[in-house]
Amino acid sequence: MSDLVHLNCPHCQVLNRIPQARLVDGPKCGKCKEPLLKGKPLEVNEQNFAALVEGSDVPVVIDFWASWCGPCKMMTPIFAEVAAKDSNNWRFVKINTEANQQLAARFAIRSIPSLLVFKGGKEVARQAGAMQAGQLQAWLASQL
Repeated sequence: MSDLVHLNCPHCQVLNRIPQARLVDGPKCGKCKEPLLKGKPLEVNEQNFAALVEGSDVPVVIDFWASWCGPCKMMTPIFAEVAAKDSNNWRFVKINTEANQQLAARFAIRSIPSLLVFKGGKEVARQAGAMQAGQLQAWLASQL
């Protein structure tokens, strides 16, 4: 039983239990049949943060960003590229700091883009500033 991973569906918020080894098989939600790990970043907000980040057994990497931020705009395709390559090990999410000011304040986001890694619902790492894809992949590999 310890090889089961708990993962909330990004569409219907239902909690799914998946064998760890099956994460590479593109698991789908037992209720709505939508993919649980899409290979692209999810937009997360204050309403679904607890379910999709704090409730995830899969490590989560968060990109805190804003639409007016030049480095954030440069980071967006890089973050999406890494998400497409490594979605079996991570859940990738984006949080717009303008639309979700309470989350930005809760995590003391002082500069953007800011990347945070969550494991077991807790923040374990943080990196401010834009990175190239190789740098982001190396940083995430060091967090596993």
